[in-house]
Amino acid sequence: MDQKIIFMTICGMLVVTYIPRMLPVVVLASRNMPPALIRWLSFIPTAVLSALLLPDLLLKGGQIDVGMDNIFLWVALPTFIVSWKTKSFFGAIFTGMILVAAARFLIDC
Repeated sequence: MDQKIIFMTICGMLVVTYIPRMLPVVVLASRNMPPALIRWLSFIPTAVLSALLLPDLLLKGGQIDVGMDNIFLWVALPTFIVSWKTKSFFGAIFTGMILVAAARFLIDC
């Protein structure tokens, strides 16, 4: 491909992704929003993360797998509890990594 086409494609992708992200910030920055709307908006990151994470935890090969061999599902449960109680991103990441390592070590032994 020609370098100019690649550069123009990257610039076009930049514009297409930048506008939808900045438009709400620019439009809503100077407005007061009702508390109910602010509370509702606060749930969006959790909902998006759940939608991205849940299929990887529950599906294996296109089938629902809640068996004992699905270590990621079982490790996710205490990790969710640590995340919920501590509200610590790094605490949840550390807990999940340690538990996955321990589960893999114990299963291979």
